[in-house]
Amino acid sequence: MASNEKTPLLSRHKPKAQQKQKFTLVIHGGAGTMDKSRSTPELRAQYKAALSCALLAGHAVLSAGGEAMDAAVAAVSCMEDCPLFNSGRGAVFNVAGKNELETSLMLSCPPASHPSIPPTRRGVGITLLTHTRNPSKLARALYLEPTIAPHTMFSGAAAETLGASLGVELVDESYFFTEQRWREHRRGLGLPEEPLPYPSKPGQDGEDNAQVPLDQLPTGTVGAVALDERGCIAAVTSTGGRTNKLVGRVGDTPSMGSGFWAEEWKVKGVVRRVWRKMTGKSTKVAMGVSGTGDGDYFIRLATGSTIGRRMKYLHESLSTAATACVEELRRDGGIGGAIALDNAGNVAMPMNCSGMYRGVVYEDGVPKTAIFDDDELD
Repeated sequence: MASNEKTPLLSRHKPKAQQKQKFTLVIHGGAGTMDKSRSTPELRAQYKAALSCALLAGHAVLSAGGEAMDAAVAAVSCMEDCPLFNSGRGAVFNVAGKNELETSLMLSCPPASHPSIPPTRRGVGITLLTHTRNPSKLARALYLEPTIAPHTMFSGAAAETLGASLGVELVDESYFFTEQRWREHRRGLGLPEEPLPYPSKPGQDGEDNAQVPLDQLPTGTVGAVALDERGCIAAVTSTGGRTNKLVGRVGDTPSMGSGFWAEEWKVKGVVRRVWRKMTGKSTKVAMGVSGTGDGDYFIRLATGSTIGRRMKYLHESLSTAATACVEELRRDGGIGGAIALDNAGNVAMPMNCSGMYRGVVYEDGVPKTAIFDDDELD
């Protein structure tokens, strides 16, 4: 029997050695409201350690040949479990003193591990979650089940019930309570901070009560954009929304094209295609974005998809397109930032505010992080 007559079933989804791309993971932990004057070396170290933990979790997936989707979910799940960030465990409260979480996932192409997913599936957004421990895991679960979850956007108890049937962990709403976020919520409304709705839990999560978070009354999110060795890009975003938002408010995080986006396309035009080949560039472009900040402005300006459109139709670089869109937010009065990644491994992290928790890790496995706008990644 010839050596090529018998091959593993999944080999068709594995890139040839020469087709492998360098993988990259970029993350953010929110932008807009951190105060450098109140920061301490200890508090900055806590945030940078949490960012590094998320980067290493995603890198472990990518370095083992895993999917961009799974790497991004792994990174975001770490931040959802950390009370320092406005997502999952550290989510802010709405005007009624409740946590309503949101999340999303989008891919530039279907994951190789699930070839039955149609290319038009693209992604999902989910809002008004109150019991999902890791909303990003729910987004992944629903995306991978187009038969029983065929829609693009889901909400509330129905989404959580469907997720539970797929093995997604649900928790009591008290899980999301953190004392500092509760006190921010009450102060923001001019109401007494005590009594607390749940007993304080000193020692359970060292970050809960030891220090006041850098970001006060946050509007940000957490997010990750990953590029795997097959050239697929996945963007995952998760948030508690903005502090003291109205009950039932839906932000940009679950709104496709606003707070998140991912796509790929073939470069058109003979001259451009020939030039890209001559310069060693692919004739296919893929990109992904996760935004953070004042979500209402991201929705009004369709910030996520506009970055992609500027790249596709104006032939702008990733950095130029992302920076232009974040500046557009500023002109309209919206604060925030974005992380963006393309299939050449280029990374952009523009912001129009005092800071954005952010980080990146490449194949070498060395996480580099930063917090304030004038910080260098280290």
